[in-house]
Amino acid sequence: MKTVTTTRYVSDYEYEATNSQGLKVKIDMKDQGKADQSPMELVLSALSGCVAVEVALMIQKRRKTLVDFVIEAEGTRRDEAPKYYTDIHLKFILTSPDANQEELEKVTKLSLEKYCSVASSLKANITFSTEIVRS
Repeated sequence: MKTVTTTRYVSDYEYEATNSQGLKVKIDMKDQGKADQSPMELVLSALSGCVAVEVALMIQKRRKTLVDFVIEAEGTRRDEAPKYYTDIHLKFILTSPDANQEELEKVTKLSLEKYCSVASSLKANITFSTEIVRS
């Protein structure tokens, strides 16, 4: 299964990515006056979103009630380029009247280690290829 996005230049520090369905995400690399997330912030958002969906589905499959759910993601990056994440901490804030601590720990661990494709991608040995087309 392939996923396709197209990223277009808006200005030196602003870009817009569009997927094949036409859904857009703005990318902002400015230091001051930011309006949108940077690519690395989007990585944390993608990870949190992926894990959240999996956790919510597993809680529902267990016939438990999910009242509220927040994930706070904090990433630590290298100081020198490339400034990739070396550590990511996810804080799960779950409100459920009928799911116990053990169940919540199990579903968050399963989501992160088995089902979330973003988490797996961050651990993967990915092969990159490029093609240059001048217009």
